[in-house]
Parts: sequence; structure tokens; C-alpha cells
Amino acid sequence: MSYDIKPWREGTLAENLASAGVSRRDFVKYCAGLAAIFAVGTPEMAHAAPAQKAAEELADKLGAITKPNVVWLQLQECTGCMESTLRSGGTTVEEVVLNLLSVNYNELVMAAAGEAAEKALEETNAREHILVVNGSIPTKDGGIYCTIGGKSAEQVLQESAKNATMILAVGACAVYGSVQAAKPNPTGAVGVDEIIKDKQVINVSGCPPIGEVITASLTYILTHGKAPEVDSEGRPLFAYGQRIHDSCPRRPHFDAGQFVRTFDDAGAREGWCLYDVGCKGPSTFSPCPIVQWNLKSGWPIGAGHPCIGCTERDFYDRFTPFYDKLPNIPGFGVEATAEKVGLGLTGAVAAGVAVHAGITAARAAADRKATKNSPMAAFGDNAVGGENNSLNEDATSDKQNSEAK
Repeated sequence: MSYDIKPWREGTLAENLASAGVSRRDFVKYCAGLAAIFAVGTPEMAHAAPAQKAAEELADKLGAITKPNVVWLQLQECTGCMESTLRSGGTTVEEVVLNLLSVNYNELVMAAAGEAAEKALEETNAREHILVVNGSIPTKDGGIYCTIGGKSAEQVLQESAKNATMILAVGACAVYGSVQAAKPNPTGAVGVDEIIKDKQVINVSGCPPIGEVITASLTYILTHGKAPEVDSEGRPLFAYGQRIHDSCPRRPHFDAGQFVRTFDDAGAREGWCLYDVGCKGPSTFSPCPIVQWNLKSGWPIGAGHPCIGCTERDFYDRFTPFYDKLPNIPGFGVEATAEKVGLGLTGAVAAGVAVHAGITAARAAADRKATKNSPMAAFGDNAVGGENNSLNEDATSDKQNSEAK
């Protein structure tokens, strides 16, 4: 459904949405989606209130907001994060809300340019506002690699952060520098929290993040008046509180030892686990399997491509080549290996899955012993002869004895 988007007038967000043709029913439906996102990584919130009640409460809080001041900077980046935010499918409620919230300054989508745009930025910076940043900040050679209005990206960021009440670094570039910060990092690219040290920076990571996660992060701040709880990387727990691996629809194939070996094999056609062709889901924290992209129409693993770990810090340096398996670390079973990698890369937030990992590792080990031609050999490719062959013979003998009985 399309809506008549207009600049923010006097009154509340609910009143402006109504003037744009957004019904209460549509707004509550939108808020229900946000409430569901808030509950993704924090299971205890899922039972805090019935879904409809939670949506109504969120709609009341968000609808009562008067015009917020938002500065949305585009620094050293590719515009992918803003595209992700806006291209969620048609002219949606999300687009109306974002246009209303970010009307003060966003050089990528605002009509003003040149001196008019600079004036809008200066006027908004002079009063309290929410600061959203896309893109990294080059620090080498005086920051000449990204300048806006004759100022370096670092100067623009410092000026915009001075009166900011909340700061969101949106996208892998703003969080830690992303691809341009990869070795040898010729521009000296860094993330926002390497420049802004005196205020909390909320990291909405991903290359790009899911559009709904961006809007949910903004909505949380607007409705709660404070930053959401974050993990050790400064990411909102409601969105980054669990691994892709834990909610992946291909997880049963992982536990069963069914892996894609090449992208055109039978396993790929059957939708088996992509771990063996480089999937970083076991060490990546993101709601991709649950929220998905483009109005829940799909996501990378659902389309048959392994996760590249883009929500994790320094993913380009640590996870390339992308089609190689995660580093092997000695441990009990495949799941334990993946688990240790995840814990090592992302910190204590992952500790809660360790018990589950041990259980599934034991189950996987038992399955490997009992199945003669198990694809679990993909993790060693040495299931012929020696100890593995002996285990297979034992399993076959056990099966024959059972059938004889």
C-alpha cells in the first residue's frame, strides 16, 4: 500500500502518520513487527506481554513522539546501509516513519544541496539531536580521503556528535571500518567509537544491517528514552543476542552431518548445511534467519549462499577467503570447534549456548560412529582406513547383530 508522504508538521508522529494515510491498524501491525524484533535476542522479553498488547503499547509510545531532531551522516561508505533501510519493499510504514524522523539532515535523500544542506546540518547540530552515522572515518593524511563541504569526515563527525543525545553507528563501515579498513587499510579507516570516546556509541553492525533492525534500534531509543542493552561489541542485544547458527533452518542438516561440498552437488539441491563451503553462521550474531530481508522475502543462506559473518568485527580480514571453512580448533566434535570460534571472536555474550553445543557435539559424534558413509567425513576427508574404518565396521557389526535378533 502507498502512502502520501509529507514533511513533518506540528503535532505527534501518530497525527502525522494519519495525515499520510497510515491507519491505526497498519501502524499497530508495523509496531508488532518491531516488538517481535525486540524479543529476538532477549527471550525473556518474548513473554513480557501478549503480542497484541505489546504492539499496542509500542504504538502508543511511538505515536506520542513529537518531532525529533536527527542528523544522519554519510561518510566513507557505499550508501548500502541507507538503501537497505529504504528498499524494504514499496512505500511502507517504515519509509514514512524514517522520512519523518530523518527530515532534518540526510545528504543522501534530502532535496537540499550545497549551502542549503550545510545550513540544515549546522542548525541541527546546534541543538540536541540523535546522530546516525553510515561509513568509516579516514584518519591518514589529514582525512583527505573523505571530505564534506571542505571539512574532513572526522571534523564533521566531531561537530555532529557534540550535542548528540544518542549516537548510532550503522553498518560495518561505521562500526569498525569494514572493507576499507581491511589490510593494508590505506586510508586509515576506523569506526565511530574510535573517534567518539566520551559518549556511548550503539553499533548496529552488518554489511549492510537489515533495514528493520536499523529502524528498530531508532524506535527503541525514541520510545524508551535510553540506549538498548548491548553486547560486548556495543550491539543491541535484542538484535544480536544469538547466533545465526542457532536459528538457521539448515541447522538440522548440520546436526545430522549433511553438508554441501560444492555449490552444484546433491546436498546443495537438497538444502543441506553450508558449513563446509564457508558458512560463518556458527560464529556470527545476527537475526537474519528470523527477520530476513525485503519484507521477509529471503536472506543469503536461504538463497543458498553461506553467511560471510558481516556483523562481526573485522570480518573481511578474519573470514576471508569466504568459501573456506571456519578455522579448525581442537575440541570435541564439529559443534565444539564452531562454538570455540564463536566464543573467541564475539565474547561472553555467546557463553549461554555452550551447554547446547556440548549436547549436539555428543550426538554428532555418536551419529558419526553409527553411520558408515556419513557426510561428517567432510570435516576430515579421511574416513577411509585406520580408526575411522574400524568405527564404521563396529557400527555395521552392531547393526547386523541387531537385525539378527
